[in-house]
Amino acid sequence: MVIIALIFILYLGLMVWIGVKNYNKTDDLSEFVLGGRKLGSWVTAMSAQASDMSGWLLIGLPGTAYVVYSGTENAIWTAIGLWIGTYLNWLFVAKRLRKYTYISGNAITLPDFFENRFRDKSHVIRILSGVFIVIFFLVYTSSQFAAGGKLFKTIFGMNYVTGLIIGAVIILLYTALGGFTAVCWTDTIQGTIMFFALILVPILTTAHMGGWSEVASRLAQVTPETMGFIPHDTAGHIDTLLLASALGWGLGYFGQPHILARFMAIESPDQIRKSRIIAMVWVTITLAAAILVGVIGKAYMPNLADGETVYMEMINKMFNPVVSGILMTAILAAIMSTASSQLLVTSASVSRDIYATVFKKDIEGPQIVWVSRITVVIIAIVAIFMAFDPNSSVFGLVSCAWGGFGAAFGPLILFSLFWKRMTKQGAIAGMLAGGIVDLFWYNMSGGIFDIYEIIPGCIASAVFIIAVSLATKVPQELVDEFEKVNELADDYVEQEAKEGAVE
Repeated sequence: MVIIALIFILYLGLMVWIGVKNYNKTDDLSEFVLGGRKLGSWVTAMSAQASDMSGWLLIGLPGTAYVVYSGTENAIWTAIGLWIGTYLNWLFVAKRLRKYTYISGNAITLPDFFENRFRDKSHVIRILSGVFIVIFFLVYTSSQFAAGGKLFKTIFGMNYVTGLIIGAVIILLYTALGGFTAVCWTDTIQGTIMFFALILVPILTTAHMGGWSEVASRLAQVTPETMGFIPHDTAGHIDTLLLASALGWGLGYFGQPHILARFMAIESPDQIRKSRIIAMVWVTITLAAAILVGVIGKAYMPNLADGETVYMEMINKMFNPVVSGILMTAILAAIMSTASSQLLVTSASVSRDIYATVFKKDIEGPQIVWVSRITVVIIAIVAIFMAFDPNSSVFGLVSCAWGGFGAAFGPLILFSLFWKRMTKQGAIAGMLAGGIVDLFWYNMSGGIFDIYEIIPGCIASAVFIIAVSLATKVPQELVDEFEKVNELADDYVEQEAKEGAVE
């Protein structure tokens, strides 16, 4: 345990050092929140995927797959839905969002973009979207802190709450100090660690047990059912609700602020294609490997009380302390990469979109950066309290937040980028409908309410956006700007950026 602790301390120290190193590079909010739009292809791709997958990739998804067999089918189709959503997000949203957020008032947050896109001088869209970001990111961040508590408890036998606080404080330090640039570089390191750890663990465990035939033999002893690919209910019919719910996870990508921020921060739209290729290789391999961890873990350690600890328990049992420590940092990396991104987006939204707007504070430069740093601390403290329950399900908490963002912002982003007839009133109605329906559905159960809430939430949002937009008049200036962005050559943004830098 001492060796593992030393490896953790070295790793955490490196993350804090990156935050300290970037402290003096965050004098204004654009630098603190988007790194001055200077991200390269590799950092954009790795940061987007590492912040996307979170501790859920090494705890929640393997834990679901561990529940052979219905859980494994659920995990497989969830992964398929996520893969499709990831690809479509990079293919259709990334480049267009980068262009539109730059030309439409150089927006640095999603609420910024929404307000500029619809010329909302009342600031209603900005404040509403800021409130939704705070609500759902509190849940999301608490899920990461819960994963950290489980990690330290499993490895060191530490009290859950103590482990939760230690992990949260480290994340808080490098996020508040270094801002977006520090978060993205740490994400890149963490994404690399996650990638290789997820590949190695199932391969080495299978070899340790004597090959895949032995894995299959042990699984057959654990349960008499045959592992299927399509989920079925108890009557033997295809479980359409479960299938739709699993695939529905892919809808969430279009509305995740911490992922979309990476698209907004890339240096040039021309780099998007390379980033997409890198991201898809990473996500394909890690999703498949995470499911294998759960399935192989069931054969290797069939009687775990908490399936979400399967990755950790496998490592503890099979490897020496040095290798265990290195592989365990993958979980810490997954947790930290997502939580730091979420804290950063939330702090920007509170400081710029709520505080400065509601209290009409014309603050900029170092002052607003300090407001953002203080907000990071406050949000982290609230998220810690929300995660105090040691029985918190990482999968469940992530599911709630993911669905909320997908329903409130997903259709709003897509229609904003691809439909010139959309109006401010339609945007407000769609955001409210999606967020409210999602929260309502989440708190219901039984029958149709068993379908993942993101699906009815997105449908409600899209219906209200279309209906209200068609019933209201769209200003001509919005149509003109939309058409300008639609026809914009990639080098236009680059040229504007160069001219702005010279000025």
